[in-house]
Amino acid sequence: MQIESIRLKNFKAFRDVEIRDIPRFCVIVGANGSGKTTLFEVFGFLHDCLQGNVRQALDARGRFKEVLSRDSNDDSILIEIKYRMPILDKQRLVTYSLEIAERAGTPYVKREILRYKRGAHGSPYHFLDFANGEGYAISNEEDFDKPDEKLTRENQKLDSPDILALKGLGQFERFKAANAFRRLLESWHVSDFHINVARGRKEAAGDSEHLSETGDNLPRVAQYLYEQHPTVFNHILENMIQRVPGVQHIEPKLMDDGYLTLRFQDGSFKTPFLDRYVSDGTIKMFAYLVLLYDPKPHPLLCVEEPENQLYPKLMGELAEEFRLYANQGGQVLVSTHSPDFLNAAELDEVFWLVKVNGCTKICRAKDDPQLSAYMAEGDKMGYLWKQGFFEGADPQ
Repeated sequence: MQIESIRLKNFKAFRDVEIRDIPRFCVIVGANGSGKTTLFEVFGFLHDCLQGNVRQALDARGRFKEVLSRDSNDDSILIEIKYRMPILDKQRLVTYSLEIAERAGTPYVKREILRYKRGAHGSPYHFLDFANGEGYAISNEEDFDKPDEKLTRENQKLDSPDILALKGLGQFERFKAANAFRRLLESWHVSDFHINVARGRKEAAGDSEHLSETGDNLPRVAQYLYEQHPTVFNHILENMIQRVPGVQHIEPKLMDDGYLTLRFQDGSFKTPFLDRYVSDGTIKMFAYLVLLYDPKPHPLLCVEEPENQLYPKLMGELAEEFRLYANQGGQVLVSTHSPDFLNAAELDEVFWLVKVNGCTKICRAKDDPQLSAYMAEGDKMGYLWKQGFFEGADPQ
C-alpha cells in the first residue's frame, strides 16, 4: 500500500493544498513555522479520530476553531488521502475523504467517503458513504468485478455523528477497502522520539514488539529482538558498529531489581556502560535502526528532523537506511533542516513548504526547471538549498 496524494482544506495553515505523486521516500524541507509539523500532524489526527472520536481528536489540538484555518471563508475541514492497494487481485487507487464541521459548538462528520474505480475509466464507486452519523457501506465488495452481480448496500446508523464509520466497518474483512485503510491508520508510525524518555531503567512488562512514538520502550523492544529475532538484532548491531565509533556490543540487561536497561560495550573498556552514560547520538541511531529493522514493519513512517543529536556524516547513511526501508515496501516521510541529509535525496523525492500570507503552499523540486538543470549537472540538493535556490523557502 502506498499513499499517492494528500489534499488538505482548512487544516490549520493549509488553506487548500494538494501534494501529488508522493514517492515511497519523501523528504520535506522548509523554514521553521512553514507547516512541516502540521503536515505530519494530519496522520496523528486521523489516528486519534479512529482510536477515539473526532471531538476528542480536536480537543487535543485546541478544539475545532484552533484546527480550522484562520480567517477561512469555509466552515469545514477536509482531509483527502489517495492510496494504491491490491483489491480483488488488482491495484486500485482508493480515495478516503473526511469532512468535519461544527454545529452549536459540537464537531461532527459532515461527510465520510471511501471510493475507487472499477477500471481505468468511469466514475469511482462509493463503497462507504456517511454523513452526520448515517449512511451505507457495500457489503459484497468481492463482487465488484462481476458485471452481472448487484452490489448490496448495508445501511447503518452510528452511535454519534462524531464517530468515523471507518472505525466500526473497518473491523470487518468483507469491507475490504475500509478494512485495509483502518489497518493502515492503526499501524503507521509518527515519530516523536525523546532521548530523555528512551534512556534509563524500564519496567520489563509492557509493549515490546514495536518501538513507541516517543521511544520510551526502547530497552523492551531491544530485548524482544535480542531474544526472539537474534538475526535482526545482530544486523542492527553490525550497522551500529559501522556507524558509531567504539561500539562493539549492545545488550538488553534485566537487572536484579526486575528493571530492564541497555548496556553498551565500548572496545576501549572491559566494563559495559549503562545507557545513561552513552551519548545522545548513539541512543538515537540505535533507536532508528530498531525502528527500521522491525520484523513487522510499519506501512508508513513519519520522522521529524532525524539529524538532531547525530553527527553530520551519518546523515547520508541514515537517508539510505530510510530509502532501503521504503524500497522494501514501506513508505517514509522525513522533514529535515540538514543539508547533509538533503544531499542524499534525489530530485523527485524532495518537496518544500512556503508560507505566504499565513498560508502554506507546497512546491516540488522536480517541477522547478532550475533545480532540475543543476541536479542533471551533478549538483546536490542540500548545497542548492543552502545557496537559496528553493524559492520562498528561506525565512523572511
